[in-house]
Amino acid sequence: MTGVDVREGVDLGADVHLEPPCVVGHPPRGVRPGELATTIGAGSVIRSFAVVYAGVVLGEGVHIGHGALVREGNCVGDGASVGSHTVLEGACVVGRRARIHSQCFLESVTLGDDVFVGPSVVFSDDPHPPCPSYRECGQGVMVETRAKIGAGAVLLPGVTVGARALVGAGAVVTRDVEPGTVVVGNPARPTKRVEELECFAGLHARVFEWER
Repeated sequence: MTGVDVREGVDLGADVHLEPPCVVGHPPRGVRPGELATTIGAGSVIRSFAVVYAGVVLGEGVHIGHGALVREGNCVGDGASVGSHTVLEGACVVGRRARIHSQCFLESVTLGDDVFVGPSVVFSDDPHPPCPSYRECGQGVMVETRAKIGAGAVLLPGVTVGARALVGAGAVVTRDVEPGTVVVGNPARPTKRVEELECFAGLHARVFEWER
């Protein structure tokens, strides 16, 4: 297909849709073509101007948005989506059905299943940039199952966001967030439990009741 650049060592599953122009299997610096295996699961979609490096594993039904960059060493679970112009640097693990919106930055991040990440969220992993010992002391962020991160939030190295927690838009998360807790502000502070949230439109008895 014109404009679709699939490099050596790429295993494409059935019914994968590659929208030109895009690059799949681009070798990182210092790596020979075909040296790192790349797996694109069945039914996945890679949109135009996206670049997926060699050494990436995408599960089945994964969607990669326009202009997204997925570097080597990332693993994205079945049914997950990576929004337009989002950057996944190395060593990220994205759970099944996780949704990462546009213009996010992730490095060394672990997202559980069904995690929601709003647009323009930044996950940092270097406590003292640019540290010459970064490889030894870098600390990734962990976001547990069904947690939600609001638009424009910043998460500092090493924090854990517990299961079903909610991080408010624009929050700066400097410490761990307990499961099921709502945190807002800079630095982020707990305000209430998720089960206390009400649907302002009156359409549901409780927010997120559909998850139960």
